[in-house]
Amino acid sequence: QLQLVESGGGLVQPGGSLRLSCVASGFTLDDYRIGWFHQAPGKEREGVSCISSRGGRTDYAASVKGRFTISRNNAKNTVYLEMNDLKPEDAGLYYCAAVQITSYYCIRRPDAFDLWGQGTQVTVSS
Repeated sequence: QLQLVESGGGLVQPGGSLRLSCVASGFTLDDYRIGWFHQAPGKEREGVSCISSRGGRTDYAASVKGRFTISRNNAKNTVYLEMNDLKPEDAGLYYCAAVQITSYYCIRRPDAFDLWGQGTQVTVSS
C-alpha cells in the first residue's frame, strides 16, 4: 500500500519555526515529484512548495519564499518542509503529495499529484 504520512505540525507563536516531515511507505521517493500544500479553513488547497524528482529543483509560492525550505532525503524516504518566521496566515492543514514522474521540474498545482497524505495541523498564535 502506497502511503504518505506527515508529521511535525503543532502550535507555534508568530515568528516561530516548525519542520514538517513526510515519510513514504510502500514505495521509494526517488522517482517522485513531491509537493507541500496548505489549506486554511474555508479556503482552497494551495501549493506552497515542490521539489523535482531529478536535480532537486524547487519552487515556492510568493507568500513563503525566503521563509520556507523544502528538501528531500531519499535515503530516509522523507521530504521535509522547514518553516521559519511563521505568520498567522500560515496556519492550517499541511499536506504532502507525490506523483511518479522523471522530471527536472516541479509544479505546485494540486491536480498534478495523485498520492496524498492525511495532513498535519499547524497553528500560529500567541
